[in-house]
Amino acid sequence: MIADGQDISVIGPAVLPDGNGGFAPCPEVMTEEELIRYLRIPEISAAKDPANVVHNLVRMHNLPRIHICRQPLYPLAAVRQWVQDKMEQEQRR
Repeated sequence: MIADGQDISVIGPAVLPDGNGGFAPCPEVMTEEELIRYLRIPEISAAKDPANVVHNLVRMHNLPRIHICRQPLYPLAAVRQWVQDKMEQEQRR
């Protein structure tokens, strides 16, 4: 996959901002809060509640999730594929 002239087909390990200017490894299955940090929603959205953005992405854009013990969880591999699919859709426009 090429985006903005850069080949991004090789993806390295995922990391999350740790809140202290550093990064921590991203779990294979993320909580909603981890997903919010992974997608950097507070940095790119003016929404007061980032959880509302996630709920909209699930409802309107088919963001993948599973439920374990009634809690929504977001598998990293599925989220990465979802992002890649979104990129390809936008490039076809």
